[in-house]
Amino acid sequence: MKKISIGTWAYTIGPYADNPVPWDEVVTKLAALRFDGLELGGFGIHPHPDNLPTKEGRRECAQKVKDAGLAFSGLAANLWGEHLLDAEDNAAYLAEFRKNLAFCVDMGIPGIRVDAVQPPTIFDTVDYATARDRAVRTWRQCAKDAADAGVYVTWEFEPGFAFNKPSDIIGIVEEVDHPNFGIMFDTCHAHMVAAVGARQPGEKETLPGGALELAQKLRGKINHLHLIDSDGTLHGDETSTHAPFGDGILDYDTLIPELLQSGVPHDWWTIDLCFWPDAWAVTAQCKRAIDELNRKFAS
Repeated sequence: MKKISIGTWAYTIGPYADNPVPWDEVVTKLAALRFDGLELGGFGIHPHPDNLPTKEGRRECAQKVKDAGLAFSGLAANLWGEHLLDAEDNAAYLAEFRKNLAFCVDMGIPGIRVDAVQPPTIFDTVDYATARDRAVRTWRQCAKDAADAGVYVTWEFEPGFAFNKPSDIIGIVEEVDHPNFGIMFDTCHAHMVAAVGARQPGEKETLPGGALELAQKLRGKINHLHLIDSDGTLHGDETSTHAPFGDGILDYDTLIPELLQSGVPHDWWTIDLCFWPDAWAVTAQCKRAIDELNRKFAS
C-alpha cells in the first residue's frame, strides 16, 4: 500500500489567503482522517525557514508532527521571489534554495520541490536557449547540493510556468542528468500540458495519448507524484484546475498502473488541492477516493 499525504498549501493560499487554516489544526485534522503524512507548503503561517529559524524550533515542530502519527512527504519551498530564467547570476536563487534545503534536513523532509518560477511569457524578454541553460545549470547544482544533504529534488512542470511542453519536460530532465533530480508528475498538470497544451508559447505541442503517454515517456525520470483530477480547465487562466477526484475526466484505471511502473523511489502519493475553493471541506472526500485507488491498485 502507498502512503498518503496532502499538500498543506491548499489551506493557506488562493481562497484561504485571508483566512489560512492554522498549522496545529491542519496536523490534528489530517491525523484524524488517518493520513500518513503531509507535504509542507513552506510559506505563510505554516512552518518555513524564516518563522522557524532555529534547529531547536524545527526539531520541536517535527516532533509534534511525528507525535500525531504523521510524516513529511516533501517541501514546496518558497522560491517564487527569486529570478531563475531572467537573471544572469543564479547566486540569489541558490542561496534561497540552500536555506530551504537546510530546513529540510533539520525537519527530516526527504524531498524539495522546484519550478521554473517565471511564466511562459518570459520568452518575450529572454530567449529560449538562454532561459533553458539557466534552469538546467541551476537545477544541476541544486541536485548536487541536495544529494550531499540526503534530500532529492523534484521539478513540478505546469501550464503556468515556462517549459510547459512535453519536449521541454523530457529534454530538461535528461539535460540536467543527475540521479538526484527528477520530475514531479502531477496528474492534472500532465493532462493540461500533454492533452490540452494550455498556455504553451508558439505552436501547441500535445501527445495523442495525453497524460498517459507523457508518463510513459518519463518512465524512470519521475521521482514524486501528485494525484488529483482535472476537468480540462485552468484556474484563473493561469494554472491547472486541481479538481477533487470524481469532478474531472482523468482515467485512473490507465494512469495509476503506468505510474506504478514509473520508478518513483518511495511510497508517497500526495493529494494536491491547490486553489480549490473549499479544499478544507473536501479533504475527507479526497482521502476516501485515494484510499480506494490505493486498495484497487497498490495493495
